[in-house]
Amino acid sequence: MEWIKALHIISAISWMAGIFYLPRLFVYHCRAKAGSEMSETFKIMEARLLRAIMRPAMAATWVFGLTLVFYYRAVDWGSGWTWIKAIAVFAMSGVHVVLERHAHSFADDRNSRSERYFRVLNEVPTLLMIVIVVFVVVKPF
Repeated sequence: MEWIKALHIISAISWMAGIFYLPRLFVYHCRAKAGSEMSETFKIMEARLLRAIMRPAMAATWVFGLTLVFYYRAVDWGSGWTWIKAIAVFAMSGVHVVLERHAHSFADDRNSRSERYFRVLNEVPTLLMIVIVVFVVVKPF
C-alpha cells in the first residue's frame, strides 16, 4: 500500500504542477496576437503540457487514488473529511476539463477570455489543493 500511496502523491504533485502552470501560459497567450510566432509557440507549449504531463498525471492520480480507496480501503466513508476531499478532487478534475477547453479555444484562435480571468482561474486550484491537503492530513471531522 505504501508504494501505491507514494505513486498517488507523485502523480498528484505532477498534475498540480501542470494545473498551476497552464493558466499562467494562458495569461501570457492572451497578450500574443493570433497567428503570431509567439501565439503558435504558446499553442505548442500548452498542448505538450496537457498531453505529456497533465492528462497522464491526472489519470495516474485517479487510478492510484481509487486503488487506495477500493482495494486497500484506505478511507472511512463515515468520516466527513473523506467526502469533502472527494468533492474537492472532483472539482479539481472539473478545473482540468475547463483548462482543456480553454486550450482548445486558444489552439483554434478563438479565445474570448481576458488575462484577468485566467489570473483568477489560476487561484481556484490553489484553494482546492489547500482543502484537499488539510482534510487528508488534519482530518478535522
